[in-house]
Amino acid sequence: MNGHVTLKMVDTATAEILIDRPERHNAMTLPMYEALLALIDQCQRDTLVRCILLRGAGGKSFVSGTDIGYFSDFRDGRQGVAYEALVERVIDAVERIAVPTVAVIDGWAVGGGLALATACDFRICSDASKFGAPIAKTLSNTLSSRNLARLHAAFGVPRVKKMLLLADFLSADEALACGYVYEVCAKDALDAAARTLAQRLGALSQVTQHAVKESLRRLVVEQRLDDTDLIESVYGSSAFHDGVAAFTTGSARR
Repeated sequence: MNGHVTLKMVDTATAEILIDRPERHNAMTLPMYEALLALIDQCQRDTLVRCILLRGAGGKSFVSGTDIGYFSDFRDGRQGVAYEALVERVIDAVERIAVPTVAVIDGWAVGGGLALATACDFRICSDASKFGAPIAKTLSNTLSSRNLARLHAAFGVPRVKKMLLLADFLSADEALACGYVYEVCAKDALDAAARTLAQRLGALSQVTQHAVKESLRRLVVEQRLDDTDLIESVYGSSAFHDGVAAFTTGSARR
């Protein structure tokens, strides 16, 4: 089966994108990557969406990376460069989503799945979840420097080396302890926890959230400090002016 990527609204402000190929641990095919990009674009154009949940189907895996069959025709390194460019296009699209994103993880987040989860703003997982990229004992491939920068920012160098050089996995508790995971839940509590976090995020300032997200993306991935456009857009926004007016009016009343 080729798998599906589908979109549904959990409530009026929360969208959920589901990676649905459980018989292959939600391994991604090229059409699935393209479908994911299309659904991200659809969510971006919907002004009612205040948070996006990204999850895998089946209860055993979030996403296990790219289907290994994709690599069967590789003959030289240039195909690897093109492949990493494809992965970067997808990860970059997830990172650039203007509203907060939450990876809802039940099971394995492996390879490209780890990269997808890391591109989200928050991660909630079941207590049986595992995180890693055991490419040193599977395909003998590598990750792009941009994805390594993301993992470095999320985990720190020692844990990244543990996952990549030793092909070890981090447990849910280890991921929680280092701050990578926002919350660890029992499997049957995962949906409720994700909805609660989405609602909390959706109630806060989109203007602030987008500016902080984009500033951090530039710092981590591009080592950029320029932010004049972001500061100007925030301080020139109606949300900022309305917030100042509401606060000062409330202060005067007190």
